[in-house]
Amino acid sequence: MQIKRAYTNWHVITGGPSTGKTTVINMLDERGYNTTIEHARHYIDTMRIEGQTVEDLKKNKRKFQLGVLDMQIEQENAIQPEDLVFLDRAIPDAMAYYQFLMLDYDEKLLDAVKNTSYKKIFILDRLPFIKDYARTEDEEDQKKIHQLIIEVYTSLGFPIIHVPVLPPNERVEFILNNI
Repeated sequence: MQIKRAYTNWHVITGGPSTGKTTVINMLDERGYNTTIEHARHYIDTMRIEGQTVEDLKKNKRKFQLGVLDMQIEQENAIQPEDLVFLDRAIPDAMAYYQFLMLDYDEKLLDAVKNTSYKKIFILDRLPFIKDYARTEDEEDQKKIHQLIIEVYTSLGFPIIHVPVLPPNERVEFILNNI
């Protein structure tokens, strides 16, 4: 895939479900760094307010993925390239989820990925899986999604740093020492 690489100062915090991404993002936010939200959870929360259940949302896999992708694209389009930002997932994560769900890539996804640029990708090593209202995956799914995320970012040529399992504060320090 031909990718147009423009400079950005954006750092992606990613990994499979239940790897501590949101905890790390929240701690970075508390320290005064610019951060973003995870859009899958935000999309679910928005649709639940409108009366839909998580099960209903995830029945139409493509519609769900496109809803999340639209939010992610809008968010990334609103960030200035020079801003130091930590993203809770990024557009290429959608490619891993499409593969996991056995969906063909949409043209919208491919176009969005072609225009992505990130300074570094921090992939958080897996933690014990914890199920919650928004996660319909199980531990085997967590492993598969995590591996797909690694493969997607590797195939796109982004610089990847694996963040080991450490106490949350130490994970944040590890990330800050590697930006």
